[in-house]
Amino acid sequence: MFLETLIVSPIVFLRVVIIVIISISLHELAHGLVALSQGDDTPRKQGHITLNPLVHMGWESLIFLCVTGIAWGKMPINASNFRSQRLGNILVSTAGPLCNLVLAFLCVGLLKLLADSTYAEFFSFQFLYMSAHINLMLFLFNLLPIPPLDGFYIFSEIFPILKPLQYTYFGLFALMMLFLIPEFGDGLSAIAVFILRTIL
Repeated sequence: MFLETLIVSPIVFLRVVIIVIISISLHELAHGLVALSQGDDTPRKQGHITLNPLVHMGWESLIFLCVTGIAWGKMPINASNFRSQRLGNILVSTAGPLCNLVLAFLCVGLLKLLADSTYAEFFSFQFLYMSAHINLMLFLFNLLPIPPLDGFYIFSEIFPILKPLQYTYFGLFALMMLFLIPEFGDGLSAIAVFILRTIL
């Protein structure tokens, strides 16, 4: 269990927790900002246009993160307020994963920039690499076409035949199965590492 990392390697534990909290909070904020741009004021009315991780994740998610290494976020959105519901859904759903992708490449850029810099000693390369790695995994995971992940809402707008799945237990069952398969997480991690090695 992830909590054991706190005993074995407390620095790694703190790094992962900090990175995940920041990444999920920015991911959710990206959803909210794009929703505002599409005509939905729900995120602002409900106080979610903020960097406060407690607002975006809640205590349950934060505690679950520390115990299992798994967390989630939430952003209240009313798609009926979008000027174009189909386009709005796609743009809002895409915003979160793209935010994680941008964060990953920002970290990669900093790694390259600081590689030969005299200021390199002031930065943790391990932290930046881990940030890029985790954000790439979040990007890939959230694009899976499984409700309630962002990928499902993107693909269900392109292929409307998928929409009824969001009202079933398919998503919950599929996610439970994925989390029970160790190779799934290992596979996501391997893809993220491959991407990092390719661009670094």
